[in-house]
Amino acid sequence: MESLLLILIGTGLASLMIWIRKRMAGFYGQSPADYEDGWPVFDIQQHLNGDMVCEGVIFGPLGRVTSTFIADFHITWEGNKAVMDEVFRYNDGSRQTRQWIITLGSGSDGSFITEADDVPGNGRGMQSGGTVQMCYDIRLPDTSGGHLLNTIDWMYLTPDGAIMNRSQFRKYGFKVAELVATIRPKETT
Repeated sequence: MESLLLILIGTGLASLMIWIRKRMAGFYGQSPADYEDGWPVFDIQQHLNGDMVCEGVIFGPLGRVTSTFIADFHITWEGNKAVMDEVFRYNDGSRQTRQWIITLGSGSDGSFITEADDVPGNGRGMQSGGTVQMCYDIRLPDTSGGHLLNTIDWMYLTPDGAIMNRSQFRKYGFKVAELVATIRPKETT
């Protein structure tokens, strides 16, 4: 009986340590405040503006690449509101479009809200130093099961102006997909 109690206590402590590590040191442990200083300043009105190209990969729940894509973004700002039209082309030949509406907060805290047809309710975002964080729920297309996934997007501005994007998608707290992409201004010819 005593050994069973020790096993249960050990299992509980190990589970607690795993949970603390995920919340404090992993992807979810990041905070916009972590990037306030020492980074090039990410101003979404400046760095997410005009015609841009996004190239990326999507990893499934087992960590293997399940899809790749190239997307064209067209972003226009009027005052504190932007319309961001996205057209994705996936390696399997499928296409997807999305339109985001981004509205900057009225204060100087870097906050903003986002809206899109496949985002029930509003997403929320925060600019801080060299990063932008967005949190939202996204509904997958019916062809992909129609699941509602909890999403955290992190975008990091690099010194040359390219943006690195890393997103994790979760269902019931479990990571089901991850996206890694670059976003940069489209070259004019």
